[in-house]
Amino acid sequence: MGDIHSLQGQVALVTGGGVGIGRAIAQALVGQQAGVAICGRRVEELERTAGDLIQAGGEVLSVPCDVTQRIDVERTMKRVIQKFGRLDILVNNAGVSGQTPIHDPDDSKWQNILQVNLTGSYLVSKLAIPHMLTHHYGRIINISSVLGRFGVAGYLAYCTAKHGILGFTKALALEMASQGITVNAICPTWVDTAMARQGIEETAASLGVSPDEFREIAISTIPIKRMAEAEEVASVVLYLCSHAASAITGQALNVCGGTTAGTV
Repeated sequence: MGDIHSLQGQVALVTGGGVGIGRAIAQALVGQQAGVAICGRRVEELERTAGDLIQAGGEVLSVPCDVTQRIDVERTMKRVIQKFGRLDILVNNAGVSGQTPIHDPDDSKWQNILQVNLTGSYLVSKLAIPHMLTHHYGRIINISSVLGRFGVAGYLAYCTAKHGILGFTKALALEMASQGITVNAICPTWVDTAMARQGIEETAASLGVSPDEFREIAISTIPIKRMAEAEEVASVVLYLCSHAASAITGQALNVCGGTTAGTV
């Protein structure tokens, strides 16, 4: 029997793959010898990450893509199949955050957060699944958040989107269960990325404290007293992608340092 953790010969697509958690996931997949396509809206970061991964010996494709636009997603899938001939793994990582309190008169931020985080995951999955069904095998991993487990005042759209990802994961997992495709989610706590730093600055400003002060407050709520690393999220992705996780579907795994241990 071969190595059940090996991803050699498989092809993965990571949305939002140019920076942060997405970049770490792409690096981890390349490290396991998977072919990797990364897509996102920030072209410079995509090209930089792709260049680094190719230099490290990876077979990599980068595609500019807005996951909220079906035509972009269709173009991305076409490019992936043209280069690799197949698609086995999808990591729906693309996301945006930001405060959207109920009294905000501008609805555009709410709409954008739901479109990118939730509708984007739906569109990319919808267009990826037919390629997985051609060989009756696939892995879909959706990046949710601990804010998909509980609410945070002022983050209505992000909490709604990330809770929605968990419902999407469970329902899609049941649709795909008999067809060789597993669907799971990961719920990270604060991860030391640019998005987290933006969130820290935004929340600090709303509370009237410095970013350093709020960072300490945020870390104090994590039982292990530190943020998670992007590579720690990526290691869980690798496991869920592997044959070792064949019986795991419809689940949400917390990478939270104990933050959700006191929740239902």
